[in-house]
Amino acid sequence: MGACDLALKDVAFRLQFQTVSASGPANRKKRYRRALRFTSEAVPGSTTVLEVFAKMITPDPRPLRPLPFIIFGSRWLQLPLYIGLIAAQAVYVILFLKELWHLVTHAISFTEQQIMLMVLGLIDVVMISNLLVMVIVGGYETFVSRLGLKGHPDEPEWLSHVNAGVLKVKLAMAIIGISSIHLLRTFIEASNLGTPRATSTETAIMWQTIIHTIFIFSAIGIAYVDRLLQPPGGKTGGH
Repeated sequence: MGACDLALKDVAFRLQFQTVSASGPANRKKRYRRALRFTSEAVPGSTTVLEVFAKMITPDPRPLRPLPFIIFGSRWLQLPLYIGLIAAQAVYVILFLKELWHLVTHAISFTEQQIMLMVLGLIDVVMISNLLVMVIVGGYETFVSRLGLKGHPDEPEWLSHVNAGVLKVKLAMAIIGISSIHLLRTFIEASNLGTPRATSTETAIMWQTIIHTIFIFSAIGIAYVDRLLQPPGGKTGGH
């Protein structure tokens, strides 16, 4: 063991020993053992200086009392809900493949407008699937348990700063995107108004536009409220 490793062990033990000396007689023996355990982990290649210090200032976890344990453990009741959303996403994968097969097999006979509508339908399925992923991953991470993805190469960028406020804003933006696809499909089909091929009426188009506008203002309101709740000088986390 080199001089740096010995110095690191000496500094870590001294800091822990000061904590031991400042504690009461009842906890002194336990903290002394803890100091020895933490300083023994200061080996090259496995534990950095910052990790040793972080462990030294982390209090020992204490078991919860029965009632808090039951209340806190009730969050796991949401687990079947997220599993159900995973099953729903599998259904959307089947729907996507079905629509894609229909588009490929009729690509020659379809008109440009029909192909455009089919492609918009596929985009709609993908955006709903993205919404499901956001709810499953972000909701589980926020309300149930940590996924332990820190440092993983495939960790989503937005997951590192996700919280309830950020999740609501992102969900609102995803809903606006889905609504935009539906509204665009309606506008494309608006050329058939007054003909037997029409799939919507002028009143339906008007209400879809109004509802889409309400979605936009709702998302703006949610983002504004979330910004007001941020501490002064704090970062919003990249909405």
